[in-house]
Amino acid sequence: MSKSSSEKSDMKWWQLSLFGVGCTIGTGFFLGSSIAIKMTGPSILIAFIIAAMGTYIVFDGLAKMTVQDPQQGGFRTYAKQAFGRWAGFSSGWVYWCSEVLIMGSQMTALSIFSRFWFPNLPLWVFATGYSILGMVVIMIGVGILNKVENILAILKIAAILMFIIIALLAIFGVIDGDKPLQYPRNTKDIFPHGIMGLWSSVIFAFYAFGGIEILGLMASKLKDPKEAPKAGKVMLFTLTVIYLVSIGLAVIMVSSGAFNSKESSFVIALDNYNLAFIPHIFNAALIIAGFSTMVASLFGVTSILVTLSEEGDAPAIFSKKGKLSVPWPTLLITLAGISLSILSALLMPGKIYEYVTTAASLMLLYNWIFILASSIRLLEVTAKGKIKYLIGILFILIAVSGTLFHATSRPGFFISIIFVGTIGIITFFMRFKWKMKKKKVYSPWPTA
Repeated sequence: MSKSSSEKSDMKWWQLSLFGVGCTIGTGFFLGSSIAIKMTGPSILIAFIIAAMGTYIVFDGLAKMTVQDPQQGGFRTYAKQAFGRWAGFSSGWVYWCSEVLIMGSQMTALSIFSRFWFPNLPLWVFATGYSILGMVVIMIGVGILNKVENILAILKIAAILMFIIIALLAIFGVIDGDKPLQYPRNTKDIFPHGIMGLWSSVIFAFYAFGGIEILGLMASKLKDPKEAPKAGKVMLFTLTVIYLVSIGLAVIMVSSGAFNSKESSFVIALDNYNLAFIPHIFNAALIIAGFSTMVASLFGVTSILVTLSEEGDAPAIFSKKGKLSVPWPTLLITLAGISLSILSALLMPGKIYEYVTTAASLMLLYNWIFILASSIRLLEVTAKGKIKYLIGILFILIAVSGTLFHATSRPGFFISIIFVGTIGIITFFMRFKWKMKKKKVYSPWPTA
């Protein structure tokens, strides 16, 4: 069912672009880039270029489907139209499960960052507070969500620009550091761990662009949905420039071996310049980034659950209208899922939960493949257009397959297959139920 005129928003294309920047720049970039640099060194810039092109192709298909037929269910509705009910069902539930798991890790990370200033408070206090605050933003509605994301986007961009300015001052000798700059001089310097290191790092570059499917859900609320492609191009161009410049400076300022999974790449890069305010500013940036992507994910999972319910792929109670902008049963089940995810993050050994969240992130990329496949099926694309979407699928498969070549990411790949396989089995049995229901509805024989 298409969006009715009463549900249309006055959102302009530039507001959607800013929203996209806000819900995309998160801990996946601030922390994930540090892991990726350690894995592949300066060649991480190639990984980001691959991820940027892949993300652009995905959004291109999603935006064109939105222009053709604006749908509040976004990508899962298009999957259903393209391949049948099984595709919409599985795509929606894969997305819901993955985002709930990711939100648990996001709130745990937010809690850890907050303890930088309040070391004596337990993690669950912060996790509970951020959960409630996120729920409040969602309950108020899309209008406040858009404004919150726009404000947080400006703050995150400001933090990155501050890093770029300080980095340039350091490179030109205005600020003195304890260690010399690390300019790559040969192929070994650019690819310290070879092509396999680069291949394994591509997944982290894609993580930095994660959230494009949420932008697709918001695109249906544009005043003129035909402006969705323009909004996506501006957003992705802005993100790509910010990412490449900031990461490029970071790899010059310190050797790739200094980066790790516990600190932002920016904090590590500026660590030897004795700037006492840096850890505080970037800790605040990490909290802002994590909270904004968490709220965007919260919007995504509630929206998907409502449309799943409206189309009979989830219990009807999850789309029951009330005074709130989101049905209260949907909020409760999402809160319960997040609570379990937070408990898992706090109680599971670190490596195990890291594997689970890596799996959840991979599941998002599987949905990106669904988006591109749906674009090929639903849009009137030329042979050139089909090749473009197939190249997008190839880029995503490069990122996914790269996890098999690194010990940290490999378990996450197999866990993601287990999750998707489980949802696939449920979908298989649901198809029998749907067929039986059709036979019952359309049976020519009179019922008793």
